[in-house]
Amino acid sequence: MILALLSLPVWAAGWGLNIYISRQKHTRWTSPLSAAVFGITLIIMWEMLARGLEVSPIILPLPSDIGPRFVNSIPIMWADFVQTFIKGALTGFAIGCSAAIGLSVLIDRSPFLQRGLLPVGNFVAALPIIGMAPIMIMWFGFDWQSKAAVVVVMVFFPMLVNTVQGLQASNQIQRDLMRTYAAGYWQTMFALRIPMAAPFIFNGLKICTTLALIGAIVAEFFGSPTVGMGFRISTGAGRFELDLVWAEIVVAAMAGSAFYGLVVLGERAATFWHPSIRK
Repeated sequence: MILALLSLPVWAAGWGLNIYISRQKHTRWTSPLSAAVFGITLIIMWEMLARGLEVSPIILPLPSDIGPRFVNSIPIMWADFVQTFIKGALTGFAIGCSAAIGLSVLIDRSPFLQRGLLPVGNFVAALPIIGMAPIMIMWFGFDWQSKAAVVVVMVFFPMLVNTVQGLQASNQIQRDLMRTYAAGYWQTMFALRIPMAAPFIFNGLKICTTLALIGAIVAEFFGSPTVGMGFRISTGAGRFELDLVWAEIVVAAMAGSAFYGLVVLGERAATFWHPSIRK
């Protein structure tokens, strides 16, 4: 119990250090350093509270138990990472987002598709993954192809809606100006409308990074070969190997954060002219 009470000064120290960091001159390292301090403080408090309150490792394993299990299970988790993230999530993300961007151009040219397809897209986007995953497994089998199909369905319509909205971001005056320069539809599209739509497109991509990984992991709960993050989390929880489950969660969080960060870097490189990036 005393150890649990000592976690309060640890939290206060971390809080104070973050306040000190935030008051310093802002640099490129300020935000990562503040996040690191918060994360380290949270892990220390987790360890102290779990030990002080004598929490069962079945309910909440200690970080000191998760760390060694993570190190000892690197080959297993690497195979799970390849199966779930690279084969399932990344493949589905690439197919779904590229198809959505291509179809958004057709929708932009067709008022009929705007009125007919987008409401259907909103309906499909609201479908629960637990309803889609078994169907996709029946259609595409138990391997990563069915997980990629689930990801395609999950990312396609959010990406489509964002891209269509972005293509409508340019106003009539800007399009009329392009016509006075004798620019055709595709010249206007590549010179004006796609650059104006880039912030919307990257917003959709950032949303889809999270959806892709969640979709691939959850889809593995409904059937997969004996490899994959979702399979490992499901079987680990069934065997009460909670340290392995948390290690897989750490891998998933690291993969998702890195994926999101890469998209953000791409956004900064492609939309450097946008006021939000320049600030």
